[in-house]
Amino acid sequence: MSIENTQLRCNTPIVYMGMEQGNKLYIKRDDLVPYSFGGNKARKGVLFFEEIEKGGYDCVVTYGSSHSNHCRIISNMAAARGLPCFIIGPSEVADSTFNSKFMKLFGADIKTVPINEVHDTIKEKIEELRNIGKKPFFIPGGGHGNIGTEAYVRCYEEIREYEMQMGVKFSYIFFASGTGTTQAGLICGQIKNHDDRQIVGISIARKNPRGRNIVIDSIKEYMPGISDDEIQKNTLFVDNYIGDGYGAECKEIREVIKDAMIRFGLPLDSTYTGKAFLGMKKYIDKERISGSHVLFIHTGGTPLFFDDFRKM
Repeated sequence: MSIENTQLRCNTPIVYMGMEQGNKLYIKRDDLVPYSFGGNKARKGVLFFEEIEKGGYDCVVTYGSSHSNHCRIISNMAAARGLPCFIIGPSEVADSTFNSKFMKLFGADIKTVPINEVHDTIKEKIEELRNIGKKPFFIPGGGHGNIGTEAYVRCYEEIREYEMQMGVKFSYIFFASGTGTTQAGLICGQIKNHDDRQIVGISIARKNPRGRNIVIDSIKEYMPGISDDEIQKNTLFVDNYIGDGYGAECKEIREVIKDAMIRFGLPLDSTYTGKAFLGMKKYIDKERISGSHVLFIHTGGTPLFFDDFRKM
């Protein structure tokens, strides 16, 4: 299957899972985007590679850890086109995972450096490639930027289309919020359509105010001119459930992963979706949400599920 066909089939299913904590729970299965285990990074990757092809770029540089779904997807899409892919990663999160094994399978050139050296290393790599006559395209970590935001503006339209077809209204939308553009895109879609609902990003790493400000900056970049009051009102970035930080698991998350697999046949992982699912459950309890239609967006990470499964 070509990636062009993937673009036409990014409209992923929304599945009703049953009652959860007194609410009707639905899941949008973005892990079923039909390319390289899917996920939000596959949605974004399709749009990034449109730009790469239009601009005639001949190699790709990006950033991410060994847990990165983004780096798995980008290296796969680059390999499919015969383009060299260079990944700069933090040595602090460089353990062996199924995602990192896929990156190697796809022939990515992976370099790990201390996190405080990442920025300069990326700059040096791009300069080095240009000096030997290459035309590199840089994709920020996690697919950050307007292209990544656009992917989730489109996803938001899919959600609205489902609501209209099925006669339901999601009062809450939950998902894992990392580099920020997934959440920014959903909020931009909400603002464009003047919808009244809560879009709740569960942070998987960043604390407030930094994490929330990054989302807000992405919204402002994509929709210049929107009032600050409207952006502030719609940006709910919850950092209460980060635990020990990015990529860190704990017993509580492992139990959520087991339960979701047993009850729903749903693969979650401790880096992204499992942490977000646990955060959603705790948020619902804390806010005493009941009698609502709740949507959880599964943003992918199936290879990471198997990393966690090996430890169970």
